[in-house]
Amino acid sequence: MGAGHGGPLGSAYVARDTVVHRLPAHVALVAVVAFALVVVATPVRAAWAPAYAGYAVLVLGAAALARVPAGRLLRGLAVELPFVVFALLLPVVARGPRVEVLGLSLSESGLLAAGGLLAKATLSVLAATVLAATTTPQDLVRGMQRLRLPAVLVQILSFMVRYADVVAGELRRMRVARESRGFRGRGPGALKVVAGTAGALFVRSYERGERVHLAMLSRGGDGRLPAGPALAVPARTWLTGLALPLSAAALLAAGMLGA
Repeated sequence: MGAGHGGPLGSAYVARDTVVHRLPAHVALVAVVAFALVVVATPVRAAWAPAYAGYAVLVLGAAALARVPAGRLLRGLAVELPFVVFALLLPVVARGPRVEVLGLSLSESGLLAAGGLLAKATLSVLAATVLAATTTPQDLVRGMQRLRLPAVLVQILSFMVRYADVVAGELRRMRVARESRGFRGRGPGALKVVAGTAGALFVRSYERGERVHLAMLSRGGDGRLPAGPALAVPARTWLTGLALPLSAAALLAAGMLGA
């Protein structure tokens, strides 16, 4: 019943045999979080543009080393759309000195803040996309267990990994049932049907979750994915995995020394 690589979550994984794919999941998780922290800690000033360019080279180099297709990276950036909308509004609503750009009066501080927001969001999302493309969802959950993240959070993610494809299959069956009854989803009137479908899917998913939970409890389950013995990770593997955040930290330190 677990979600395979072909499910909604597993479809993000790109099967390859590279040094990035062979990294333990908890090492890759630490590397991506550390890289994102370095990016967020970088000041938003024009003088720091070379540092952001260096971060982009590093994360794209990791993607190339893992042989992640460019299309996969672009699809991963779709989650950044809310940040893009917010960044486009910043130069318009922010106060302070104004500059003319394509006939529009924009705030200088807003432009700088928007550029920093887009740069940080894009770099962090790219790193997370590389992680998702090189580590299976099941391994990510085991990596979180290895890092001793809160048990409740890990259990929720574990159930999501296992049963996302089941819920997606339920949604497909409901869509086929609607279309077999002549539903085409055109016009405002379709919103009522779509809303009803969403409500029915929520109820069915909740009831299925209760049944699965009770079945697991009756069999002694504790909600955790089975994992083998926690083997020690060699220092060389840690150095390989942390090459991305360490290189980014070196760029940050060099920028601070040169400031």
